[in-house]
Amino acid sequence: MEFLIEYGYLGVFIASFLAATVLPFSSEVVLTGVLLAGAAYWPCMIAATLGNFLGGMSCYWLGMLGKIEWIEKYLKMDRAKIEKTQEWVKNKGSWMAFFVFLPGVGDFIAVALGYLRANIWIVAISMFLGKALRYWVWMEFVYKVKDMF
Repeated sequence: MEFLIEYGYLGVFIASFLAATVLPFSSEVVLTGVLLAGAAYWPCMIAATLGNFLGGMSCYWLGMLGKIEWIEKYLKMDRAKIEKTQEWVKNKGSWMAFFVFLPGVGDFIAVALGYLRANIWIVAISMFLGKALRYWVWMEFVYKVKDMF
């Protein structure tokens, strides 16, 4: 993770993208390191949000491929959990993409929305807003804690 911190804003973008895919990765660690190293607030916010949004949309697009077997094999996602999430999302609508930032279920929501061919514009806007809110809250937390020391 240190090398990503050394890359600054690009490192934040890469870490955020990877964290939004099915890879177990924490973008918050890299974002915090870059912020504490003195990086500017808004470029970090933009890099983190865009990276995480594009990573989340990649899960949506993988779901659109419609091959549960591929999702199981390559993404290591459990078929039963995918199907359960699809049933849950089916009745809620495209705006559920707002919650893709949630750990543990976010990737499943994104894949399910893609598989169900949810409205891409509503998915994209909802997902972007959820991701932006996530990083705004995290960055405000980092600044509050930083000011305490």
